[in-house]
Amino acid sequence: MPKRITYYFSPVSPWTYLGHARLGEIAARHDATIDYVPVTISAVFPRTGGLPLVKRAPERQAYRLAELRRWPRLLDVPLNVEPKYFPADDRPAARLALTAKARGHDIAELTLALLRACWAEERNIADLATLGEIADACGLDGQALLEESEAEPGHQRLDEACEQAIAAGCFGVPWYDVEGEPFWGQDRLDLVEKTLAGEL
Repeated sequence: MPKRITYYFSPVSPWTYLGHARLGEIAARHDATIDYVPVTISAVFPRTGGLPLVKRAPERQAYRLAELRRWPRLLDVPLNVEPKYFPADDRPAARLALTAKARGHDIAELTLALLRACWAEERNIADLATLGEIADACGLDGQALLEESEAEPGHQRLDEACEQAIAAGCFGVPWYDVEGEPFWGQDRLDLVEKTLAGEL
């Protein structure tokens, strides 16, 4: 049986962006499946002891910027450390992705496009028109997805995804659950791969 990775993420997380493509590569190498579960940190943090960026101590904010300068160079991933549209409300993008998933679409490409829009293209992914354009560029019907994602079903899906994440122990993103084994952060992807390989 292929192993299953449940992947909890926020569409505006730089750490999700830095690890997204690598997770797909790791899963492919080990014949693992990925269940993509977008969440909003506005629901996860208050329930699990996290603080939004603007409320963190200056020392923590400074260290975050230092890491955000290191990792893109190491991974050769384009990233603007302080993008124009950040912080941004991650809920509309999460609802859009969850709606596409509910309609049977593989949302790996859409997720990467949303992340890249925020962190490399200076686009506002809290803006519905922008979200529609991104979905259209991925070969999806952006308008139809937005109509559903901004209605009650879209809000309910996001609430359920956040409850699922919290029940799984998720307190930050990205969060990778490999058959019940939790890993927090893109800097744990080496451990994810070793677990899939049976080395941990």
